[in-house]
Amino acid sequence: MSSHQGIEGLPNSGGGKIIAVHLNYPSRAAQRGRTPEHPSYFLKPWSSVSSTGGTIERPAGAELLAFEGEIAIIIGSAARRVRVEDAWQHVSGVTAANDFGLYDLRSADKGSNLRSKGGDGYTPLGPSVISAEQIDPAALRVRTWVNGVVVQDDTSDTLLFPFAQLIADLSQLSTLEPGDVILTGTPAGSSVVVPGDVVEVEVDAPTAPGTPTSGRLVTTVVEGTEPFGGFGAKPVVDDHQRIEAWGDAVAAGLPAPAEPLTAASPAEPLDPAVAEQLASVSTATLSAKLRARGYTEVFIEGVHASRPGTRMVGVARTLRFVAYRPDLFAERGNGFNAQKRIFDTVESGEVIVIEARGERGTGTVGDVLALRAQQRGSAGVVTDGGIRDAEQVAAFDLPTFSQGPHPSVLGRRHVPWETDVAITCGGATVLPGDVIVGDGDGVIAIPRALAAEVAAEAVVQEAEDAWIAEQVRGGAAVDGLFPLNAEWRARYESEQGQ
Repeated sequence: MSSHQGIEGLPNSGGGKIIAVHLNYPSRAAQRGRTPEHPSYFLKPWSSVSSTGGTIERPAGAELLAFEGEIAIIIGSAARRVRVEDAWQHVSGVTAANDFGLYDLRSADKGSNLRSKGGDGYTPLGPSVISAEQIDPAALRVRTWVNGVVVQDDTSDTLLFPFAQLIADLSQLSTLEPGDVILTGTPAGSSVVVPGDVVEVEVDAPTAPGTPTSGRLVTTVVEGTEPFGGFGAKPVVDDHQRIEAWGDAVAAGLPAPAEPLTAASPAEPLDPAVAEQLASVSTATLSAKLRARGYTEVFIEGVHASRPGTRMVGVARTLRFVAYRPDLFAERGNGFNAQKRIFDTVESGEVIVIEARGERGTGTVGDVLALRAQQRGSAGVVTDGGIRDAEQVAAFDLPTFSQGPHPSVLGRRHVPWETDVAITCGGATVLPGDVIVGDGDGVIAIPRALAAEVAAEAVVQEAEDAWIAEQVRGGAAVDGLFPLNAEWRARYESEQGQ
């Protein structure tokens, strides 16, 4: 179905531009393994537009038809060289979109996406348009269902490039005209669908009055019967395209990558400037910035600082305990065991992170080992088990985080097993070399490759939050202020510029 008749609120222009953004959601960027510095775009033909209730054909001989649920912006008035702060005024509304693509033809497209994403029915829109006047563009939600199961769920406040930036950027060279549509990117969760699957996409504004919604955009996948002719590129797939289309190797039915995960060397110190930034921001802000990139299980649950007001920043060294068994403890629990080795070799700026399986019924570190770590310049100790000699340890300068005190010795529940391996501490995976940050809310583990950019963004965010708090103290209401709508953001940016 290649007509947009029946899409309520979309101008029946019979043509126009459909401009799609490549990567815009941090969760999708994390899945792809790259985060763009600037937005990039491609065009889709108007003949690809269809409405709800239609079908999309997976061509005969093709394998990898993938959906991408998106928020579509509809231009309401001509925009040419507009400023970011004025851009939203040129939007008439938003609706749901599905940016379907055929990975089998990506190699032939060489980046244009014309054949892989431009087929008839490959851009369903609708069913209804939400008026731009009703909503905060940073408070929209997009969800996708396949056969009734939610597979994508994200919000516009996480975007790498907000809507206004996209409009301003595009309008620098091309006039955006009434009825033009901008597809603003898809979050993680895009994958392959097969004939018989039903894909639904909905965009809504959960916090806006009346909770306006686009309604469900429904598309059914059907099998094509006409084979490709011999006068153009035919579908070609390989395992790389299968992984890209499905989202990962396992989903594509392929073996998991054989290469082991690599981590930064524990001995490599953290950049002092990055460490200073991390020490100045909260774990709550860092957690939000990681969540925006798709990292949701990075908080070490259940651990608390031995001393109120403790802050900790360092690079992870890891220690793993296994459950107690007499023969194993006799083999590995005595002498210069793994626990003693790591406390005796920890370097300045390193945090010892201990996997104790959440078992708090025994101590995993006591005063002697904690003192040794302090003497060696360790940045701290984190354990999801207990701490012995808790009062003495709390009095040290060494930051320590645990599930609480317990007087029992190690051999009651644990066997010290190995060091400097991937562990799970408090439900979070920690690799040697990860960056560990702790404060009054607890402890978070940041992948080393993300530490610098997450730290920089957190500093900016906390400056913004501090300004918002200042406005609230001055009597301002939080509606529109937290998070900043376009008016408040323009005021904030103006004051920052001054």
